Amino acid sequence: MGMSLSNAQTFTDGLMMNKKDLCTGFIYTQDSWKKYWEGTLSRENGNIGTVSTKSVGWMGAYGITDKINVIAMLPYVWTHASQGTLHDMEGIQDLTVGAKYNFFKKAIGSSELNTFVVGSYSTPLSDYTPDFLPLSIGMASKKLSGRFTTHYKLSGGWYATGNIGYTWRSNVTLDRPAYFTDGQQTLSDEVWMPNVLDYSFNVGYLKNGLQAFIGYTQQNTLGGGDIRRQDMPFASNRMNLSRVDLTVKYFIPKINNLAVWAGAGYTVTGRNVGQSTYYMGGLLYTLHFGKTAN
Repeated sequence: MGMSLSNAQTFTDGLMMNKKDLCTGFIYTQDSWKKYWEGTLSRENGNIGTVSTKSVGWMGAYGITDKINVIAMLPYVWTHASQGTLHDMEGIQDLTVGAKYNFFKKAIGSSELNTFVVGSYSTPLSDYTPDFLPLSIGMASKKLSGRFTTHYKLSGGWYATGNIGYTWRSNVTLDRPAYFTDGQQTLSDEVWMPNVLDYSFNVGYLKNGLQAFIGYTQQNTLGGGDIRRQDMPFASNRMNLSRVDLTVKYFIPKINNLAVWAGAGYTVTGRNVGQSTYYMGGLLYTLHFGKTAN
Protein backbone atom coordinates (compact mmCIF):
# COMPACT_ATOMS: atom_id res chain seq x y z
CA MET A 1 0.00 0.00 0.00
CA GLY A 2 2.09 2.81 -1.36
CA MET A 3 4.76 2.84 -3.95
CA SER A 4 8.23 1.70 -3.97
CA LEU A 5 10.43 4.32 -5.35
CA SER A 6 13.91 2.76 -4.99
CA ASN A 7 16.31 4.94 -7.09
CA ALA A 8 19.06 3.00 -8.82
CA GLN A 9 21.19 4.89 -11.38
CA THR A 10 18.33 5.94 -12.17
CA PHE A 11 15.41 7.60 -13.79
CA THR A 12 15.35 10.46 -11.28
CA ASP A 13 18.98 11.43 -10.64
CA GLY A 14 21.19 13.85 -12.56
CA LEU A 15 23.93 11.35 -13.42
CA MET A 16 24.86 9.56 -16.64
CA MET A 17 26.86 6.47 -17.52
CA ASN A 18 29.72 7.07 -19.94
CA LYS A 19 29.53 5.58 -23.43
CA LYS A 20 29.82 1.75 -23.36
CA ASP A 21 29.85 1.60 -19.54
CA LEU A 22 27.43 -0.79 -17.81
CA CYS A 23 26.49 -0.38 -14.15
CA THR A 24 24.62 -3.39 -12.78
CA GLY A 25 23.84 -4.93 -9.41
CA PHE A 26 21.25 -5.99 -6.86
CA ILE A 27 19.40 -3.88 -4.30
CA TYR A 28 17.63 -5.20 -1.18
CA THR A 29 14.81 -3.09 0.25
CA GLN A 30 12.68 -3.58 3.37
CA ASP A 31 9.62 -1.40 4.00
CA SER A 32 7.27 -1.66 6.99
CA TRP A 33 4.37 0.22 8.56
CA LYS A 34 1.90 -0.18 11.41
CA LYS A 35 0.05 3.12 11.15
CA TYR A 36 -1.65 4.05 7.90
CA TRP A 37 -4.02 6.65 6.52
CA GLU A 38 -7.60 5.55 5.85
CA GLY A 39 -8.38 8.48 3.62
CA THR A 40 -6.92 11.27 5.75
CA LEU A 41 -7.52 9.48 9.07
CA SER A 42 -4.35 8.12 10.70
CA ARG A 43 -5.02 4.77 12.38
CA GLU A 44 -3.81 1.26 13.21
CA ASN A 45 -5.52 -2.07 12.51
CA GLY A 46 -5.07 -5.01 14.86
CA ASN A 47 -6.29 -7.39 12.14
CA ILE A 48 -3.10 -6.88 10.14
CA GLY A 49 -0.57 -5.56 12.70
CA THR A 50 2.64 -4.51 10.98
CA VAL A 51 2.80 -4.93 7.21
CA SER A 52 6.25 -5.47 5.74
CA THR A 53 7.41 -5.63 2.14
CA LYS A 54 10.80 -6.99 1.14
CA SER A 55 12.29 -6.96 -2.33
CA VAL A 56 15.47 -7.93 -4.12
CA GLY A 57 15.81 -5.99 -7.33
CA TRP A 58 18.18 -6.28 -10.26
CA MET A 59 19.10 -3.08 -12.06
CA GLY A 60 21.27 -2.17 -15.02
CA ALA A 61 22.20 1.12 -16.67
CA TYR A 62 24.16 1.28 -19.95
CA GLY A 63 25.65 4.23 -21.80
CA ILE A 64 24.72 4.02 -25.48
CA THR A 65 26.43 7.39 -25.79
CA ASP A 66 27.61 9.90 -23.20
CA LYS A 67 24.22 11.61 -23.59
CA ILE A 68 21.85 8.62 -23.95
CA ASN A 69 21.50 5.90 -21.30
CA VAL A 70 19.16 2.93 -21.15
CA ILE A 71 18.05 1.59 -17.75
CA ALA A 72 16.22 -1.57 -16.66
CA MET A 73 14.92 -2.78 -13.29
CA LEU A 74 13.20 -5.97 -12.11
CA PRO A 75 12.28 -6.77 -8.46
CA TYR A 76 11.17 -9.94 -6.70
CA VAL A 77 8.80 -9.00 -3.85
CA TRP A 78 7.61 -10.62 -0.60
CA THR A 79 4.80 -9.23 1.62
CA HIS A 80 3.77 -10.19 5.16
CA ALA A 81 1.26 -9.09 7.84
CA SER A 82 2.28 -9.76 11.46
CA GLN A 83 -1.30 -10.41 12.66
CA GLY A 84 -4.57 -11.72 11.30
CA THR A 85 -5.40 -14.26 8.61
CA LEU A 86 -4.06 -12.60 5.44
CA HIS A 87 -1.62 -14.87 3.64
CA ASP A 88 1.86 -13.79 2.63
CA MET A 89 2.39 -13.14 -1.07
CA GLU A 90 5.50 -13.19 -3.22
CA GLY A 91 6.59 -13.14 -6.82
CA ILE A 92 8.31 -11.39 -9.68
CA GLN A 93 6.78 -7.93 -9.97
CA ASP A 94 7.16 -5.49 -12.91
CA LEU A 95 9.93 -5.07 -15.47
CA THR A 96 10.75 -1.40 -16.08
CA VAL A 97 12.82 -0.28 -19.07
CA GLY A 98 13.58 3.27 -20.12
CA ALA A 99 15.95 5.79 -21.61
CA LYS A 100 17.48 9.00 -20.30
CA TYR A 101 18.66 11.81 -22.61
CA ASN A 102 20.96 14.59 -21.41
CA PHE A 103 19.73 17.18 -23.94
CA PHE A 104 21.25 20.35 -22.44
CA LYS A 105 24.56 20.99 -20.70
CA LYS A 106 26.08 24.37 -19.90
CA ALA A 107 29.00 25.58 -17.79
CA ILE A 108 28.14 28.55 -15.57
CA GLY A 109 31.43 29.80 -14.18
CA SER A 110 32.85 26.91 -12.16
CA SER A 111 29.40 25.27 -11.94
CA GLU A 112 27.45 23.20 -14.46
CA LEU A 113 23.78 22.90 -15.37
CA ASN A 114 22.38 19.71 -16.94
CA THR A 115 18.83 18.92 -18.00
CA PHE A 116 17.39 15.52 -18.90
CA VAL A 117 14.27 13.95 -20.32
CA VAL A 118 13.36 10.39 -19.38
CA GLY A 119 10.86 7.94 -20.80
CA SER A 120 10.07 4.53 -19.29
CA TYR A 121 7.64 1.64 -19.65
CA SER A 122 6.70 -0.91 -17.00
CA THR A 123 4.75 -4.16 -17.30
CA PRO A 124 3.99 -7.05 -14.90
CA LEU A 125 6.06 -10.18 -15.53
CA SER A 126 3.94 -12.53 -13.43
CA ASP A 127 0.23 -13.16 -13.08
CA TYR A 128 -0.16 -11.65 -9.63
CA THR A 129 -3.39 -10.02 -8.48
CA PRO A 130 -3.74 -6.38 -7.37
CA ASP A 131 -6.90 -7.26 -5.43
CA PHE A 132 -5.43 -8.27 -2.04
CA LEU A 133 -3.97 -5.00 -0.80
CA PRO A 134 -2.12 -4.31 1.39
CA LEU A 135 -0.39 -7.66 0.65
CA SER A 136 -0.54 -7.59 -3.15
CA ILE A 137 2.99 -7.37 -4.54
CA GLY A 138 2.02 -4.60 -6.98
CA MET A 139 -0.79 -2.90 -8.87
CA ALA A 140 -0.59 -5.12 -12.02
CA SER A 141 -0.96 -2.06 -14.25
CA LYS A 142 1.10 -1.31 -17.33
CA LYS A 143 2.73 2.11 -16.92
CA LEU A 144 4.18 4.69 -19.29
CA SER A 145 6.13 7.54 -17.67
CA GLY A 146 7.67 10.79 -18.82
CA ARG A 147 10.06 12.82 -16.66
CA PHE A 148 12.03 16.08 -16.74
CA THR A 149 15.11 16.54 -14.53
CA THR A 150 17.37 19.50 -13.76
CA HIS A 151 20.77 18.96 -12.12
CA TYR A 152 22.95 21.84 -10.93
CA LYS A 153 26.52 20.91 -9.94
CA LEU A 154 28.90 23.15 -7.99
CA SER A 155 32.69 22.92 -8.30
CA GLY A 156 33.23 21.69 -4.73
CA GLY A 157 31.17 18.52 -5.22
CA TRP A 158 27.84 19.84 -3.95
CA TYR A 159 24.78 19.59 -6.20
CA ALA A 160 21.01 19.99 -6.32
CA THR A 161 18.59 17.95 -8.41
CA GLY A 162 14.90 18.48 -9.09
CA ASN A 163 12.53 16.48 -11.26
CA ILE A 164 8.89 16.06 -12.14
CA GLY A 165 7.23 13.01 -13.68
CA TYR A 166 3.85 11.92 -15.00
CA THR A 167 2.75 8.28 -15.21
CA TRP A 168 -0.10 6.92 -17.33
CA ARG A 169 -1.53 3.66 -15.94
CA SER A 170 -3.57 1.04 -17.79
CA ASN A 171 -6.75 -0.47 -16.39
CA VAL A 172 -6.40 -3.68 -14.36
CA THR A 173 -8.54 -6.82 -14.27
CA LEU A 174 -9.84 -8.48 -11.09
CA ASP A 175 -10.77 -12.13 -10.49
CA ARG A 176 -14.36 -11.17 -9.67
CA PRO A 177 -17.30 -9.77 -11.69
CA ALA A 178 -18.06 -6.68 -9.54
CA TYR A 179 -16.50 -4.35 -6.99
CA PHE A 180 -17.37 -1.37 -4.79
CA THR A 181 -15.20 1.74 -4.50
CA ASP A 182 -15.51 5.53 -4.39
CA GLY A 183 -19.13 5.28 -3.17
CA GLN A 184 -20.48 3.12 -5.97
CA GLN A 185 -20.69 -0.45 -7.17
CA THR A 186 -19.37 -1.40 -10.60
CA LEU A 187 -20.58 -4.56 -12.37
CA SER A 188 -17.33 -5.31 -14.16
CA ASP A 189 -13.99 -7.01 -13.56
CA GLU A 190 -12.10 -4.05 -15.09
CA VAL A 191 -10.84 -1.22 -12.87
CA TRP A 192 -9.91 2.24 -14.12
CA MET A 193 -6.54 3.29 -12.68
CA PRO A 194 -5.91 7.03 -12.15
CA ASN A 195 -2.65 8.48 -13.39
CA VAL A 196 0.12 9.67 -11.06
CA LEU A 197 2.10 12.91 -10.79
CA ASP A 198 5.29 12.97 -8.74
CA TYR A 199 8.08 15.40 -8.07
CA SER A 200 11.21 15.40 -5.96
CA PHE A 201 14.11 17.58 -4.89
CA ASN A 202 17.40 16.58 -3.33
CA VAL A 203 20.67 18.17 -2.23
CA GLY A 204 23.84 16.11 -2.20
CA TYR A 205 27.58 15.74 -2.40
CA LEU A 206 29.51 13.78 -5.04
CA LYS A 207 33.30 13.65 -4.98
CA ASN A 208 36.20 11.19 -4.59
CA GLY A 209 34.01 8.10 -4.93
CA LEU A 210 31.42 9.24 -2.37
CA GLN A 211 27.86 10.27 -3.14
CA ALA A 212 25.41 11.27 -0.40
CA PHE A 213 22.14 13.16 -0.61
CA ILE A 214 18.99 13.99 1.31
CA GLY A 215 15.77 14.34 -0.63
CA TYR A 216 12.03 14.99 -0.56
CA THR A 217 9.49 13.19 -2.76
CA GLN A 218 5.81 13.96 -3.32
CA GLN A 219 3.43 11.55 -5.08
CA ASN A 220 -0.12 12.56 -6.03
CA THR A 221 -2.63 10.13 -7.55
CA LEU A 222 -4.90 12.08 -9.91
CA GLY A 223 -8.25 10.60 -8.93
CA GLY A 224 -9.59 7.55 -7.13
CA GLY A 225 -11.56 7.06 -3.91
CA ASP A 226 -10.57 6.66 -0.28
CA ILE A 227 -10.43 3.42 1.71
CA ARG A 228 -13.85 2.79 3.22
CA ARG A 229 -14.07 2.62 7.01
CA GLN A 230 -12.85 -0.78 8.28
CA ASP A 231 -12.26 -1.98 4.71
CA MET A 232 -9.23 -3.10 2.73
CA PRO A 233 -7.42 -0.77 0.32
CA PHE A 234 -8.40 -0.98 -3.34
CA ALA A 235 -6.12 -0.77 -6.38
CA SER A 236 -7.61 2.47 -7.72
CA ASN A 237 -7.57 4.35 -4.39
CA ARG A 238 -6.09 7.83 -4.30
CA MET A 239 -2.63 7.06 -2.88
CA ASN A 240 -0.74 10.24 -2.02
CA LEU A 241 2.44 10.53 0.01
CA SER A 242 5.25 12.83 1.08
CA ARG A 243 8.58 11.16 1.90
CA VAL A 244 12.07 12.13 3.02
CA ASP A 245 15.09 10.04 1.98
CA LEU A 246 18.78 9.73 2.82
CA THR A 247 21.06 7.84 0.42
CA VAL A 248 24.80 7.08 0.40
CA LYS A 249 26.79 5.44 -2.39
CA TYR A 250 30.51 4.71 -2.02
CA PHE A 251 33.09 3.17 -4.35
CA ILE A 252 35.22 0.78 -2.31
CA PRO A 253 38.94 1.72 -2.34
CA LYS A 254 41.28 -0.86 -3.95
CA ILE A 255 38.34 -2.78 -5.47
CA ASN A 256 37.96 -1.22 -8.89
CA ASN A 257 34.42 -0.40 -10.05
CA LEU A 258 32.57 -1.88 -7.03
CA ALA A 259 30.23 0.39 -5.06
CA VAL A 260 28.06 -0.11 -1.99
CA TRP A 261 24.72 1.62 -1.80
CA ALA A 262 22.62 2.26 1.32
CA GLY A 263 19.62 4.39 2.14
CA ALA A 264 16.56 4.96 4.29
CA GLY A 265 13.33 6.89 4.04
CA TYR A 266 10.22 7.80 6.00
CA THR A 267 6.69 8.67 4.83
CA VAL A 268 5.80 11.91 6.59
CA THR A 269 2.23 12.39 5.38
CA GLY A 270 -0.10 10.43 3.17
CA ARG A 271 -3.56 9.39 2.05
CA ASN A 272 -4.56 5.72 1.74
CA VAL A 273 -0.94 4.59 2.24
CA GLY A 274 1.11 3.23 5.12
CA GLN A 275 3.24 5.53 7.26
CA SER A 276 6.23 3.47 6.29
CA THR A 277 9.93 3.40 7.02
CA TYR A 278 12.22 1.73 4.51
CA TYR A 279 15.85 0.66 4.48
CA MET A 280 17.83 -0.43 1.47
CA GLY A 281 21.31 -1.66 0.62
CA GLY A 282 23.05 -3.12 -2.37
CA LEU A 283 26.15 -3.67 -4.46
CA LEU A 284 26.79 -2.16 -7.88
CA TYR A 285 29.55 -3.04 -10.34
CA THR A 286 30.61 -1.02 -13.38
CA LEU A 287 31.96 -2.65 -16.54
CA HIS A 288 33.87 -0.56 -19.10
CA PHE A 289 33.27 -2.14 -22.51
CA GLY A 290 34.66 0.83 -24.38
CA LYS A 291 38.17 0.62 -22.93
CA THR A 292 40.85 -1.37 -24.73
CA ALA A 293 44.03 -2.79 -23.30
CA ASN A 294 47.25 -0.92 -23.97
